[in-house]
Amino acid sequence: MQEFPITLTPEAVAHAKRLMARKGHEGEYLRVGVKGGGCSGFEYVIKFDSNRRETDFEQDYDGLTVLVDPKSAEFLVGTTLAYSSDLLSGGFIFENPNAARSCGCGTSFTPKKAG
Repeated sequence: MQEFPITLTPEAVAHAKRLMARKGHEGEYLRVGVKGGGCSGFEYVIKFDSNRRETDFEQDYDGLTVLVDPKSAEFLVGTTLAYSSDLLSGGFIFENPNAARSCGCGTSFTPKKAG
């Protein structure tokens, strides 16, 4: 895989940059990934990280550097990371075409079967 696996909307980029500044993480990266767990099998992970690995996929979005590790990239190809400021269900939203189903809160998913 050569292309960056995910796309961030302008709203997601702006919100991540606001959080980064407010929490004192300027100069760090935004790491997006998945890990085993959650109520559907895999859980989305978004965090600030000061460590870039040689194997990471990297993309710049208006001064925000986003990293995705290769294992997570397999489950995130084609995903859009959006942000909603809606009072009831606001926050980061993963629009993942590789998810067979997602939990009600949207923080975990079951991947589609391969093949």
